[in-house]
Amino acid sequence: MELRTIDPGNYEAALEIAVRPDQTDLVAPVVKSLAEAYVFGEQAWPRLIYDGDELVGFVMAFLDIPWTVPDDPDRRSGLWRLNIAAGHQGSGYGTFAVEAVCAEIRARGGTEAYVTYHAREGGPAPFYARLGFRPTGEIADGETVAVRDLSLP
Repeated sequence: MELRTIDPGNYEAALEIAVRPDQTDLVAPVVKSLAEAYVFGEQAWPRLIYDGDELVGFVMAFLDIPWTVPDDPDRRSGLWRLNIAAGHQGSGYGTFAVEAVCAEIRARGGTEAYVTYHAREGGPAPFYARLGFRPTGEIADGETVAVRDLSLP
């Protein structure tokens, strides 16, 4: 497995990545993520997830972004978006992508990684908990905020 940057040769395939129909309320489509990556170019870190030559998903991190308002001194990094194609879920690609995001944050000197998610039945809370994310008690735009201490093994 590896992460690759989005380029003219793979962006159209990236736009075709679709999660299962029961998950469409949990994560925005890749096209929205790429638009956000364009607008927030300094803070966005979008990547495609490949298994050999096969595109299996999309991940995007946010890096050192003000948390609540533009001049907020509380700057955070974490997982912004994770889309694993419906037919490829349950094969470790999501875990690989989250670990790669955490490694990138660590490499940039970060000590915590954040994620937000919809806390509903069938949602991603158990997945993130298995990866070491713990709810902070905060709610952002109706989503649970969770954090992972990157200094822990």
